[in-house]
Amino acid sequence: MSSVYLVLPVVLPILGGAVMPLLHLTEKRRNLFLEILVLVTSALAVLCVLRRPEDGFILFHLTGNLDFALRLDGLGSVFVCLIAFLWPLATLYAFEYMRHEERTTSFFAFYTMTYGVTLGIAMAENLVTMYLFYELLTLVSVYLVMHPMTKKALHASRVYLYYSIGGAAFAFVALVFIIIFGGTTDFVPGGVLDMGRIGDNVMTVQIVYLLAFWGFGVKAAVFPFQGWLPQASVAPTPVTALLHAVAVVKSGAFAVMRLTYYCFGTELIRGTWVHFAVMSIAMLSILYGSTMAVKETHFKRRLAFSTVSNLSYILLGVTMMSSQGLLAGMAHLVFHAFMKIGAFFCAGAVLHQSGKTYVDELNGLAKKMPFVFTTFVIFGLSLIGIPLFAGFISKWNIAAAAMELGNDCPFAYGAVAVLLYSALMTAVYVLTVAVRAWFPDKGSIHESEKEITDPNWEMKLPLGIFAAAVLMWGLGSEPLMRILRAVAQGVF
Repeated sequence: MSSVYLVLPVVLPILGGAVMPLLHLTEKRRNLFLEILVLVTSALAVLCVLRRPEDGFILFHLTGNLDFALRLDGLGSVFVCLIAFLWPLATLYAFEYMRHEERTTSFFAFYTMTYGVTLGIAMAENLVTMYLFYELLTLVSVYLVMHPMTKKALHASRVYLYYSIGGAAFAFVALVFIIIFGGTTDFVPGGVLDMGRIGDNVMTVQIVYLLAFWGFGVKAAVFPFQGWLPQASVAPTPVTALLHAVAVVKSGAFAVMRLTYYCFGTELIRGTWVHFAVMSIAMLSILYGSTMAVKETHFKRRLAFSTVSNLSYILLGVTMMSSQGLLAGMAHLVFHAFMKIGAFFCAGAVLHQSGKTYVDELNGLAKKMPFVFTTFVIFGLSLIGIPLFAGFISKWNIAAAAMELGNDCPFAYGAVAVLLYSALMTAVYVLTVAVRAWFPDKGSIHESEKEITDPNWEMKLPLGIFAAAVLMWGLGSEPLMRILRAVAQGVF
């Protein structure tokens, strides 16, 4: 396949979303147009992965040896396939959820453009391209956060914007240093830094890596820059599901993978003070997110704090600075996307069907919405890390990476303790929801609530597919893990 075709899945949804408000379509035709657009984009993206061109494609030349270019490698292919599978189902769910909302055409315009921008991050050939798409993601997704136009939504969008701009500044410093000390911004397994150029500036480069870890990690809600994520839960559920499970937060984790394994390289970091620093940041994020999730009584914000914790599971794997760690991080990046988007969709279905937003309002709702809460139990058990569910596979690999590192770094054994603590906290904040819903106190369901039912097929189909995927990978993840292992070892 010619490398020029890499442009199509990136440009198509951006242009399609941009022109959609100009078409003045009826709701039914607009939804049909959107679903076809998203499905075609996904098909093109998967085709690019299956027939991956050897060379990249330069969209335009910036200056010197800096190009705005696309290329697919193994890591990018994993992220592309994840996005391409989830987005059509998320769009289908959004049709029903947004049916009675205002300004839906502008909402879906930005929602669709976000798809193309996220694919651009996944398919970027170099750090310059990824950085530009990364900042464009902020611009297209900030409208989605403010869409309700309430005081809380406007405040949340400003907080999200401030955090993202600050992270962009840190990330830009890293971009400059990679240009100076690497000579190229292309993604190369093992990194691009030239020790001859670095000379006596090793400490400076390590400080820059720490700043960049925080800079790109802002979108992954890494401690202490996680404050924007729970506040963003005021956005409509199709937005929070994608922000917290796929587009924004996973782009942050993906960018840290690129930064660590394809720009700076692990040799300069492993065993140094900055290695311990980024591991500590990831562990603090896990502790903070899982503890706050237990305390939070708002259903969606509880899941948001859970996301803070689970994103740093990915980063904890990445900071092991080993192929086993990268494998574990990629596995949780994939599995958590299905678990968390499903859990958010369950919370959205509850809000859509019953108007209930707090955990203590969910008593007995499973009797009214059995499909939604059955799938929520599946997602919840997987988040805990119970065997036979997908979450167990990725968490086991993170722990294995920590034990492997522990031979040279006793500090890594603390990571295992953090994983066990987080599993306990996850069991508390997940099972309290499930027990309330399925085993309520007598008299907790009022007569006025008898009309509450499961949502229609547009919401149930994505939930069913996500739950099936979580079970399928829990029972048979080896084919996928072989692919991820090859990517981590640089042979795919």
